[in-house]
Order: sequence, then C-alpha cells, then structure tokens
Amino acid sequence: MFSMVLLLSMYARADLTIEITQGVDNPTVIGIVPFGYSGARGLPEDIPGIVRADLKLSGQFRPIPVSDMLAFPRSEAEVIYRDWRILGAEFLVTGDIKEVQGRYTVTFELFDILGQRKLFRKSIVGSEAQLRDLAHYISDEVYEKITGIRGAFSTQVAYVEAFQQGKPTDRFRLMLADADGARPRLLLESKHPLMSPTWSTDGKRLAYVSFETGRAAIFVQDLATAKREQVTNYKGLNGAPAFSPDGTKLALVLSKDGNPEIYTLNLITRQFARVTQHFAIDTEPSWTPDGKSLVFTSNRGGKPQIYKVTLATGMVERLTFAGDYNARARVSPDGKSLVMVHRSNGVFHIATQDIQSGDLRILTETYLDESPSISPNGAMLMYATRFQNKGILAAVSLDAGVKFRLPSKQGDVREPAWSPFFD
Repeated sequence: MFSMVLLLSMYARADLTIEITQGVDNPTVIGIVPFGYSGARGLPEDIPGIVRADLKLSGQFRPIPVSDMLAFPRSEAEVIYRDWRILGAEFLVTGDIKEVQGRYTVTFELFDILGQRKLFRKSIVGSEAQLRDLAHYISDEVYEKITGIRGAFSTQVAYVEAFQQGKPTDRFRLMLADADGARPRLLLESKHPLMSPTWSTDGKRLAYVSFETGRAAIFVQDLATAKREQVTNYKGLNGAPAFSPDGTKLALVLSKDGNPEIYTLNLITRQFARVTQHFAIDTEPSWTPDGKSLVFTSNRGGKPQIYKVTLATGMVERLTFAGDYNARARVSPDGKSLVMVHRSNGVFHIATQDIQSGDLRILTETYLDESPSISPNGAMLMYATRFQNKGILAAVSLDAGVKFRLPSKQGDVREPAWSPFFD
C-alpha cells in the first residue's frame, strides 16, 4: 500500500521567510499609503503592507516607511506632490477598500510625483480569502507600469520539503506557496523521495517524480481536484519531466532501452517518441519557448555540458563550452539566454549564458547551488542552495543585482519550480 497523504488547499506551517540580501544601487523610491477602509470589521490582511513587501522584494523599489509619511491621501484631490518630493518619492500609491456582504472592492491609484500626474486608477473585487491575491495584483500593476516588465508577484512556486535523518519517520512533502513564500500548502506527503516538480504552461497541473512504487515513476497531478495519474512504469530510470509549451507533451528521461535517453510522451495519445540516441547519458530536458527544440545535459563530450536537439530533424548542437560542468539548463522566456548549474573552481554556481554570443555570467556566490527555475517574466530565478548547513531556496535577478533567501522554519527545502502566469 502506498504510504502517502494527498492534501489540497490546506495551509502548512512551514512558511518560507524572506531575507533580502541585495538590491539595486539606486532603487525607485515609492510611497504606498495605508488604504482607506469602510468595513464594519478589521481586515485580516494588510493590503498596502503586502504591496510594500512585494515591491521591496523585487529589489528595485524602496518603499517609504509609513512612520515617515507626512500625510495619508485617499484621493487625487488630497495628494500634495511637494510633500512627497520632500521625502524623495518618485511614485505614490493610494487606495480605498469597501466591504459589502463579504465582498471587497479595492480601488487604487498610481501617481507620478515628479511629473505631478495620475498614471492610472483601477478597481478590483474579491472575497476575504482573496485579499492577498488582490494585493499581489496591485503589486503587479504598479510594477509593470513603472518598469515596463510584467509583474510576477501573483505567481506561485512549487518545491520539495525533506525531513530526512535515515529513519523510518523520514518524509517528503510536495509544497505550493505564493512567490513570496506566503500561504504554503501541502499537495502531497510521502515517506518516499519526491523530485523534479514541473508546471504545465496553463498552471493547472504539476508533473513530478515519486518513488512510492518502489522505483522512480512520473506522476501528473491536477491542482484543482488533486487527482493524480502515473504516466510511466518502466524499469530503470523514469525522470526529469518537462511540459511542452502547448501542454500536450512531456519531455522525460527513460532508461528502458538500456541507456538514459530523452523521450517525449504525447499526453493525448500516450505514445512515446525517442529523441536522442547516443551511448552517453542524456538527461534533464527542457523545452525552448517555441516548442521546436529541447536543451538537455549530456556527457557525450566527456563531461556534462548543455546541448540542443531540434525535434523535427534530430540535429544536435552543443551550446556550452566554458567550464568542465554545465547542467540543469533552462531557457529564458524570451529564448535568448540559458540558466544552468555551472561548476567553477570546484564550486557549483548558477550561471546564465547568452545563447547567441556564448557570453557566460555567474550569478551566485554560494555553495552547492542547484535546480534553477526562471520566473515567467524572465526577471528573476529561484534555486536551491545551502545556508547555515540547511537546504533553502534563494533567488537572484538575471543581472545579479537583486538577491534574496527563502529559508524554511523546518526541513530542508529543494527543487523549486516557478509557476507560469495565471491568466
């Protein structure tokens, strides 16, 4: 009998606590005032506080402390631009919240302080349980208007939490949380290892590897219903699943023919197609954004490096040459960069490489960095690392200017997978 627990929409206690370790040199100064509220009871979530935390987390903004504010305007007529210029503010966010029969309407405005003009006014509606989602939505709108880049504060991250001491009580948890680490919930708990979670492009399913059957097997789980399905059952290696951009296929690694090779599985017809054919080990496939190619890790050149295979022709091209180890590659959403695990001077770092020029840049300085996952807007990536002798998640911007950590209060955290946008 399988030893596991399936849970959905249950909040766990293992919060990921954000520790910002580095931001840009000249962050944009922004005021986010306390929102007006006309409800009969207190709000369970501090919406402007969440917006401040989101924008600060990006490393590109410095929110003005509420204690330093000279006024708390609730409308355009109450905004005195001079007061905010004195505080060094470049932008200002105001808001008002109204509650009617358990539904909350949040109206918010963004002002350009230096230009002395309102940039937009918007309203959103949600339930009490959605207040944090409304806050992330506001953060996304403000971030995009100011930076020109779509915000990713409303996205989520899947990860594996391990409680492992070599005892029968060892357990593994597949977790889901907001991108800022809040609202963690347990999707699956097992006494057997869980690995390699990956999102479908529509954000409705997760694929992952579980050892519950006595050997590695790939499962696909529907997040809305918790229904899960085992899609591989071969002897040997069944690993590294990756959804195609259109969601109809999985790329994966199988050793059913004697050697680890890249395959694709059509999720509609259930047909497997072999992609690589080489005596070396081919593993860790990842799709290019156009769905026409896969990048993967192979030691066919003697040591692990990144290669690309064009699915229509089977043509294989080597992409990395710097260093004696490059693995676990992911392609940025714009298709221009690779993010990978790169070994330099015997230490594993996260690095990015321009696909066209081959220019390589090391992004992290910690030890044993692994499992990079890129945010859907291409601005940040999350990875697993070690900190104070514990497995944690960390994040870094693709220009290495912004860094933060998300340590868990319990267990080792590993294998992050950043969700797509939820449209």
